[in-house]
Amino acid sequence: MRLFVAVNLPEELRRTIHEATASLRAGGARVRWVDTAAMHITLKFLGEVSAERVADVERALERAAAGMRGFSLVIEGAGAFPSADRARVVWVGCEAAPPLELLQHGIEREYAALGYPVEGRPFRPHVTIGRARSDARGGVRGLASRLEAVEVTGEFVVRSVDLMESTLSRAGARYAVRRAVDLT
Repeated sequence: MRLFVAVNLPEELRRTIHEATASLRAGGARVRWVDTAAMHITLKFLGEVSAERVADVERALERAAAGMRGFSLVIEGAGAFPSADRARVVWVGCEAAPPLELLQHGIEREYAALGYPVEGRPFRPHVTIGRARSDARGGVRGLASRLEAVEVTGEFVVRSVDLMESTLSRAGARYAVRRAVDLT
């Protein structure tokens, strides 16, 4: 099964993001937009995990979150990776709050002990809202100016970190919470 670790957003905030980014979706860009119900902040992508390893993966997440308390996160702004001119991923920003960074670091440490490679890039928390289609080789025309016009802001309290299962299909990925670890 295909697994990753994430912070899921409350429904109200997902709706806020969806409404604030309507102008991006209306532009006819060669982007596959993420379903509102699937919006989250990825902390660690694990990839294919055998059924025999799931219990170890769950325990590692519990250890990483042990002693962590709920904390507030601010969602603000929009952008693209690697850049608006050569967008592959369109995102809404998330502040790199110290508790989020500590949680993500703990997750990296626990999964490294299980043999999962440590992410080589710096942690840049974000909510992916779209991915450029494969036929958008030259980038997504007009995206930079539309991103500048997006005004999205919100705040929520992170109360859990979730082990997510991703099922791929022609219609896109479907996500389900496999294990939620509460932050005390």
